[in-house]
Amino acid sequence: MAKESPDFSAAQILKLIEDKDSSFWAKKREEKALLLFHSAAQRVPAYGDFLKKNKINHGKIKTLKDFALVPSTSKKNYLVHYPLEELCWDGTLKKPLIFTSTSGSTGAPFYFPRSERLDWEYSVLVEMFLRNSSYSSGGPVLVIIGFGMGVWIGGLITYKAFEMAAARNNLPVSIITPGINKQEIFHALRELAPHYKETIFIGYPPFVKDILDEAIEQGINLKKMKLRILSAAEAYTEKFRDHIAKKGGIKNLHRDMLNIYGTADIGAMAWETPTSILIRRIAMEKKTVFKEVFSAIHKTPTLAQYNPLFISFEESNGEVLLTGNNSIPLVRYAVGDHGGVFGYDEVSNIMKNHKIDLFSRAKRASLPYLSKLPFVYVYERTDFAVKLHLRDIYPEIIRDVVINKRFSSVLTGKFTLATKYDKDHNQYLELNFELANGSKIRPAEKKELNKKILEALHRKTTGPGNPNEFIRRPGLIKTVFWPTGDARYFRPGIKQKWVQKTA
Repeated sequence: MAKESPDFSAAQILKLIEDKDSSFWAKKREEKALLLFHSAAQRVPAYGDFLKKNKINHGKIKTLKDFALVPSTSKKNYLVHYPLEELCWDGTLKKPLIFTSTSGSTGAPFYFPRSERLDWEYSVLVEMFLRNSSYSSGGPVLVIIGFGMGVWIGGLITYKAFEMAAARNNLPVSIITPGINKQEIFHALRELAPHYKETIFIGYPPFVKDILDEAIEQGINLKKMKLRILSAAEAYTEKFRDHIAKKGGIKNLHRDMLNIYGTADIGAMAWETPTSILIRRIAMEKKTVFKEVFSAIHKTPTLAQYNPLFISFEESNGEVLLTGNNSIPLVRYAVGDHGGVFGYDEVSNIMKNHKIDLFSRAKRASLPYLSKLPFVYVYERTDFAVKLHLRDIYPEIIRDVVINKRFSSVLTGKFTLATKYDKDHNQYLELNFELANGSKIRPAEKKELNKKILEALHRKTTGPGNPNEFIRRPGLIKTVFWPTGDARYFRPGIKQKWVQKTA
């Protein structure tokens, strides 16, 4: 079992999250970030060399203002330039480590080592989620882990985190790890879940939707299971949350659903809380609030809170940088995401200026408290979009169309986007959709789908091109439909690629 934090136990950290205000967390953010920076400068050979090459004397960095002048690191400018052991603490691999790989979706895979310390940090998040249940059943609780259990981080670290949280508190939690094997998941839902007072299903968001849709088709009564959902690896909209909550019979979508902002680089970096979900949903109701909170209104970001005792975030030129401890410590590290950061007091003041009472809204949503942890918001990466006639098209725009119940009975919700050219060199957008099991799309449904997509592209795309093109030229999009699990675009068991890069 990993040791407790040198500063606080898990129980103490959970109490701090309930009780402490923004100023406490701001102070901890500065203390921890600077401490890690100085330690890495002295004990990590690669980082010491990186600072030397950039003419940075770590002894002169004493405040966050100084810290912001330190060059950022990334896989491209830092990790790939040094031997693996030189990137690690004290320049050695002679310690117990677990390796996981990046997916390679934005380049060559990189293997990140981690110690049990990262699993323990995640277990604090897991314990908070377990205790936040709106059902208050007292258990027992069945946890079904539907993340892949291979070289990717999600499956194994989630298993370890739940195991640690349960053992630490003697919680009545049982775990089964079918991974992405759908039939084993359905067996667990049929045979095991009825013996438990609550069931937590964990998976990648589109996979969660698949399981819920198919479970209902197979006659599994999800609403009897007091279902809760934990997901990671991808942002989703509030419409998607509503859809999942309805399908699964989720009692309280603020407390019984949680999406993690994580990465192989450093684990579960930040996560949705009932507070962050409440604020995001309020912002979605009013565009002026959304713009003040998130700055851009054409995309919906993930909004998460993070624990400065474990990690810190900052924004630099629209890019999110993190500083956190792992076997490879990361300092002002660009993971490749765009977004920003703010404290609880900042967002609270925005709400007050718009005459929105967060406390009354929290009470209405049955939230036990409002967490004052700092926030990080993240937009889908710019390389996870396509361009059509100079307009940026993000998968989220299409997702909001296909999640509509008019199409959700025919389509699984999975698709790919690709910009292509016809024989006359005219650019068009090809959308490949996965059909639900045994479904066929009728001409009228296809016509309606195309119309709704064009309307959404007209309203929601950004860029210098003319959005009216989507109204004037319906031939700009081509929709193609494929059977469930088609190997070309929808091979089972791998992360869905929403954007298909073309030459």
